[in-house]
Amino acid sequence: MTIEESAFRGRMPARPGDLAVERHGIGPVPESNRYGKAARLFTVWFAPNLTMTGVFSGTVGVSLGLDFWTALTAMVLGTVVGAVPAAYLGTWGSRTGTGQLPLSRLAFGRGVALPGIMQWLSSVAWDALIGLFGGEALAQLLGWPFWLGALVVLLLQGVVGVFGYEALHQLQTVMTFVLGGAFVVLSVQLLSGVPLPDSGSAHGADRFGAFVLTSTVALSLAISWAPYASDFSRYLPRATSRPRMFWYSLLGMVLSFAWVQALGLWGAGLFTDQTAAGVHGLLGGGVLGVFGLLAIAAAAVCSNAMNDYSGSLALQAAGIRVPRPLAAAAAAVLGFLLVLWLHAADTTLRFQNLLLFVGYWIPGFVGIVLVDARLRAKARRGAPIDVETEFGRPQPWWPACVAFVVAFAAAVPFMDTTLFVGPVAAALHGADFAYYVAFLVSVAVYAPLRLLVRAGRAGAEEPVAAAPGTSG
Repeated sequence: MTIEESAFRGRMPARPGDLAVERHGIGPVPESNRYGKAARLFTVWFAPNLTMTGVFSGTVGVSLGLDFWTALTAMVLGTVVGAVPAAYLGTWGSRTGTGQLPLSRLAFGRGVALPGIMQWLSSVAWDALIGLFGGEALAQLLGWPFWLGALVVLLLQGVVGVFGYEALHQLQTVMTFVLGGAFVVLSVQLLSGVPLPDSGSAHGADRFGAFVLTSTVALSLAISWAPYASDFSRYLPRATSRPRMFWYSLLGMVLSFAWVQALGLWGAGLFTDQTAAGVHGLLGGGVLGVFGLLAIAAAAVCSNAMNDYSGSLALQAAGIRVPRPLAAAAAAVLGFLLVLWLHAADTTLRFQNLLLFVGYWIPGFVGIVLVDARLRAKARRGAPIDVETEFGRPQPWWPACVAFVVAFAAAVPFMDTTLFVGPVAAALHGADFAYYVAFLVSVAVYAPLRLLVRAGRAGAEEPVAAAPGTSG
């Protein structure tokens, strides 16, 4: 596969507000087509996280027996740890003009199909995790069956994902104010009418385990953006300030996640499986209740459109020659089927399991691409990256794939879900360190393999000395 293939290139947006369908796929965006400022990254990472998925995940700490302040500390800590790599990877977009999974071909070579398919499946899973609450809200508002509400939400998000990069940025700018207003109203209602859950039932080692698991759930939400990160900065000019890009992205993620998770903790008694009903009741019905339900549905659309867009780039990066708009639409269709499964039985258990499982592969991926980028930067000796040249010399597939698989396998004993509790997690009273283990193991395995490959290449390029008594 080469980046010049016509299936992966096409029409690109040319300026803010250019809402024609973006047909361009994984081909690097040339400097002549770059536009925009770093400040766009705040809204594109703030609005998508103002969803009931974040609120619902916030209830986990209380359900595990933590008091409000301890659970909030755990969630903020996990959010920051997960958001830092996502914000950093987002700065690569302006330097390379390339999306995150397409750029990972440098480290994985042909093996990029492995994380590419994982990312595409994860985008489908996120469609379901977020679409679940949007479908509930629309169904309750209009008196529809759940499946119809979910179908409309996923159709709308699919349309935005098809239109692409600029449509997403424009939508998130508007939704930052619309959803921000909705969550302000929700916050005021909670503060005035719901008592703070200030006591917890977990003690000793159980409290430690609950703290770590709560933090891991928050981490899984924030780091889930890492494989998407540069997708939404790839049209920014190369000269865009990287520190500004990092801080706008980090603040957008941390502020939004901390806000909605704090609401979930505070209103844990209201936000059960029927989260939309809890919001409607909290707002007292009437106009405010209608506004709240509309906001939930709109939040699902604007967040899931991001999933569909990045999923389309991941599918192309995996080597599947399908136009980007069609790939985005396909993710929305499969997300609809998965959301019906989520809604069919114990939503709480299925939600938590799916939330954790869709992210366990990501820390290993992050570790590998960071090591590869560091070694390439060292080889360039400070010269700016030329992505076309770099794509001409990808790494062999096996070092990255071996590290990726080994990292995931090493994390299994540390996992804690209702489907499977690893022996280490069980011994630690439910503490889930799988994300940290996966990252550290991926770095520890990939770095020496990568250096071994480089040494082998250098040896192969050395001239063979002539044998004694022979001519050169």
